[in-house]
Amino acid sequence: MTAPLSFESVALGRLRRRTLAPLETGEQAGDPGFTLAVEAGQVVGALGDESSGVDSLGAVILGLAQAPAGTCRVFGVELARLDRRAQFAYRRRIGYLPAGDGLLHNLSLRDNIGLPLRFGSDYQLDQIETRIDQLLDRLRLRRVSGLRPADANEEERRRAALARALASLPELMVLEEPFAGLTDRAAGDLFEIAREDSDGARAHRTLFITGQSLPATLRARLDREVKVVRGQAVEEQT
Repeated sequence: MTAPLSFESVALGRLRRRTLAPLETGEQAGDPGFTLAVEAGQVVGALGDESSGVDSLGAVILGLAQAPAGTCRVFGVELARLDRRAQFAYRRRIGYLPAGDGLLHNLSLRDNIGLPLRFGSDYQLDQIETRIDQLLDRLRLRRVSGLRPADANEEERRRAALARALASLPELMVLEEPFAGLTDRAAGDLFEIAREDSDGARAHRTLFITGQSLPATLRARLDREVKVVRGQAVEEQT
């Protein structure tokens, strides 16, 4: 079976998110790069400091940046090599929670959650509204769903961003710094929701979590922990 996510010798130290300009991570020509295979249903954390290249992983996965060396495959396909239309269609299988939440501030939390359903799915209008209602209830956002992000607190914004990432029932979730600024209790709640379907049943979903750190209580729940050091993966025992 093809791994849902795999990296082979990806040169993280020679790209920058959005611009592809060089990053000073200490990577030298001939370094092995970032290599990792994430198996179906696994929860994997890739953690490293700001100079490690860990913050580039999400962009590489989604095809928003292409490293000058190495390959990243999602369900066996290199998204960076697809045209924009094909990339857009393929990303429907990926739930993405960017660092900082990435919500549109001119829309309500409810409308933010519905974006991937309105513009990237085959759902009918009534199905979209039903799915949004399910997510609002599961993420405990019903009371604040009409607020714009600027009027919501940090936890509410993060919950809304996670709901948006889960909207299309993705097979793979990519979460960047998902628990920064949250209490351990809130972080644990969102961690479990990320693995579930809207009815609370455990989904066979793959989670790839990136960032500088994770609460100790969540590190214990990972299937695998990988330390990103100067653009390379070092497996940790969990």
